[in-house]
Amino acid sequence: MFGTDGTLAAPPQAALIKDTTEATFMADVIEASREVPVIVDFWAPWCGPCKTLGPALEAAVTAAKGRVRMVKINVDENQMIAGQLRVQSIPTVYAFWQGQPVDGFQGAQPASELTKFIDRIAALAGDGGLAEAIEAAEAMLAEGAAADAAETFAAILGEEPENAIAYGGLARAHLALGELDQAEALLAAAPAKITGAKELEAARAQLELIRQAANAGPEADLRAAVEADPGNHQARFDLAVALNAAGKVDEAMDQLLDLFRRDREWNDGAARAQLFTIFDALKPQDPIVLRGRRKLSSMIFA
Repeated sequence: MFGTDGTLAAPPQAALIKDTTEATFMADVIEASREVPVIVDFWAPWCGPCKTLGPALEAAVTAAKGRVRMVKINVDENQMIAGQLRVQSIPTVYAFWQGQPVDGFQGAQPASELTKFIDRIAALAGDGGLAEAIEAAEAMLAEGAAADAAETFAAILGEEPENAIAYGGLARAHLALGELDQAEALLAAAPAKITGAKELEAARAQLELIRQAANAGPEADLRAAVEADPGNHQARFDLAVALNAAGKVDEAMDQLLDLFRRDREWNDGAARAQLFTIFDALKPQDPIVLRGRRKLSSMIFA
């Protein structure tokens, strides 16, 4: 799936471009087009323009890296298929998607027009597999295979540099690997179009929490300090940081909500700001986030 440079690699040319016959047309074109668009090139050995169009079309299909496939049909040897599709002159090119012809042209075309044609056909299938690659990378990250996830996210960005999901995912993979500086540099260099995307905000929030965790005090000492003096706001805030660092996000949130209830303006509203950092670091529909936002809202508007 991936090349040595980390980008999404094209499948072997044999998988992308093949000759077919009337006996295999259904499998190679009709059925195959239910998964990926198929370009069908009708040609003949005696056709001069075919000798120019064929290689140019193959080059354009190869450059599309699997977003489309190409099937070549020699009309001299497969006259029935050519007749059924009303091929009256060659070269003729048809594009099939979901088992049906959806576009086509006749005669030789310049390379620029072939590229536009391929892009137009590839767009019928959506993102060309990037969604599946992102899903796979997220699964790797969830399973602890952060290095593999980073490689996959980087490959996706090689195809689509402004993909916010992949960009945020790569930053989170760096965080999981303990590569905080790399994650920070990556986030700072984000394309302007996606710099404010929620996926990047989530990664920034996670980075901030990890940096805080590095300076968190001993949980037991901080808990004892809060129990000894419930009005010690700094100790309560620090306890929340320590709890979050230990993965006790629910408890951390409760401490911050308690701090907000006691003094919402303390340290320029630090409790509320910290709560939003935690919310941003988690998925919007996480039960912890939903509960925390609900409780915070009830305090704000009470």
